[in-house]
Amino acid sequence: MAQQNGHNGQFDTIGEPGYWMKMVKCQDACPVHTDACGYVNAIAEGRDEDAYRIARATNPFASICGRVCGAPCEANCRRGSLDSPVSIRALKRFVTSQFGPESDDFRLHHEACNVQMLPPGSGAGERIAVVGAGVAGLTAAHDLTRLGYNVTVFEAHSAPGGMLTAGVPVFRLPRELVMAEIDAILALGVELKCNQRLGRDFTIQSLRDQGYKAIFLGIGLPKGRKLDLPGANLTGVYDGMDFLRAFNEGHPLPVGRKIIVIGGGNVAYDVARSAVRPQDEFEPTEAAGDVHTGDATALDVARSAVRMSGHREVHVVCLESRRQMPADEVEVTEGAEEGIFLHNSRGPRVILDGDGKVAGLRTVECTAVFDSTGRFNPSFNEESIEDIPGDTVIFSIGQSADLSFLQPGDGVESNRGLIKVDPETYQTTAPDVFACGDIAHGPRLFINAIRSAQIAARSMHDYLRGTHTVETIRSSWSIAEYTMRQGWDQLRRDHPPVVAAATRASSLQIVEENFPDEAARTQAARCLRCNVNTVFDTEICVSCTGCVDVCPENLIRLTGLAEVCHTSDGRDWVAGALAITPAELDGYSKEQLNALGGVMLKDEATCIRCGLCAARCPSRAITMQRFDFHRMCVTAAGRNPKLDYGPNRTQEGDVQASSQSPGLLRP
Repeated sequence: MAQQNGHNGQFDTIGEPGYWMKMVKCQDACPVHTDACGYVNAIAEGRDEDAYRIARATNPFASICGRVCGAPCEANCRRGSLDSPVSIRALKRFVTSQFGPESDDFRLHHEACNVQMLPPGSGAGERIAVVGAGVAGLTAAHDLTRLGYNVTVFEAHSAPGGMLTAGVPVFRLPRELVMAEIDAILALGVELKCNQRLGRDFTIQSLRDQGYKAIFLGIGLPKGRKLDLPGANLTGVYDGMDFLRAFNEGHPLPVGRKIIVIGGGNVAYDVARSAVRPQDEFEPTEAAGDVHTGDATALDVARSAVRMSGHREVHVVCLESRRQMPADEVEVTEGAEEGIFLHNSRGPRVILDGDGKVAGLRTVECTAVFDSTGRFNPSFNEESIEDIPGDTVIFSIGQSADLSFLQPGDGVESNRGLIKVDPETYQTTAPDVFACGDIAHGPRLFINAIRSAQIAARSMHDYLRGTHTVETIRSSWSIAEYTMRQGWDQLRRDHPPVVAAATRASSLQIVEENFPDEAARTQAARCLRCNVNTVFDTEICVSCTGCVDVCPENLIRLTGLAEVCHTSDGRDWVAGALAITPAELDGYSKEQLNALGGVMLKDEATCIRCGLCAARCPSRAITMQRFDFHRMCVTAAGRNPKLDYGPNRTQEGDVQASSQSPGLLRP
């Protein structure tokens, strides 16, 4: 029997842990490698506290990610190839709302941290400056404080949060939840100084002069981008980031009754959905109930109700076709329910002038967004013109950095508008300065910023200690004893309940609600348990093909050796099995190869772990086994060749350290 990766045709053996780790696609796709399979199944079994501990283990912002994560785990969920992915993000919210910091108890947040993912050893109390209190900066502060460093976070605004508070609308992410998760990190001993802007109130050099031994830059991309269009300087034209920040702070910018948002991503929909809501919150109107995605009649009723209520008229204009739009499907659908008009495949040309104020937007048809090489290079039909009347235009086409704080003596270089860093360590061109998150790699998901900050914190520890920390894997196999819920293969994905469109568009009420208990258990039961695998003992297989007959997905089949030799990996595998060289295989015809023997081919990539093949096997050659693995940090020999350790050493080469070492902070 050979296990075949259905995506690339490779043949692998059970002795290769990396292959089986990739089979747990949700965990492999998560930048911080959260064990989604683990916490989803814990929810299915009613073990909610265990589920929270698993979700929190590698993510200090698990509660926030339960609300607004881009969820690469869901995009890669194996269940998605069968019907629809498991509702992983919403299930995370289900347990974080019970046990996360928002429950007013920081104990589990502190206890559940996987300290094995922190570097071995501890700091010696050195002072470290973290600039920026967003997810990157606070993640770095979390890890460095737990390692025994004295961390001070400098935040330019009056409150921490970064894009969590400035960029995510208040109707998607409760601000009290954000502050609860931040307070849990501050409770570890992190010092926070707000209203301290880099370049205005302090500099990189002044931090060095104050005795900070390392500096972390997590300042994000605070500025929005605008197109150089005629009319871009008219009254009523705004940058989307400025609009969102003002809206979320409760001081919305003055807008008219007809608003045009330029952009087709999630931020553009954050802007549009914020714009359609009232500037001053009032009591929500009475609604008839939830509007379900896919019900055309309900959608028409909801949109009509919103528009007749006298709210603003909001239009979204984007280059992409409906299928190409980068915005999440749920954003577009819920935006439509809230009355937002979408204009696909339209490119902005002129902001129309009405006596010095915005009068509308002239657009042309976009015939293609990318050229033949796949590069962003839009083409247009200039004869297909559409004017959209409006009195406000908001650009939401991307973000940019503000690097005005950089001074020649800092030693920190930039590249294409971002801080230049080593992509493996996040060290800048100044040895004592590190940077990550959006300021280093451009706009990405919050979970990407968290992962990069964990690596940066590890690198800062190595820089200060003269060590080299690496990640390693520990894995094991064991017999799996499990049962799937009856009818599990027929369960369909449900989205969490949402507030009715007319209600949510007339208030700042949180849009998405939590799964009820039974719904959460049902949705969790859809998980295919990808860490459980069929393991074959070829020594006792009798080639009865019973497993072939019983497989509901038809992914096991008996075939001759000739078919396996169609790929280079297959040829190597067959040659090894026959104890000959791959070159010797060329002397065999197809018939001769097939006469030598056959193999059972199993496509692991699409296996649903039903266990029917193991139950059917008369010789017990097939068993269901669980592949357990975890990551941990260890100290490698020597120093990290990717780090510049700089002048932070005595003449003997030892790390300079204080006489007191607080050690590794544990709960």
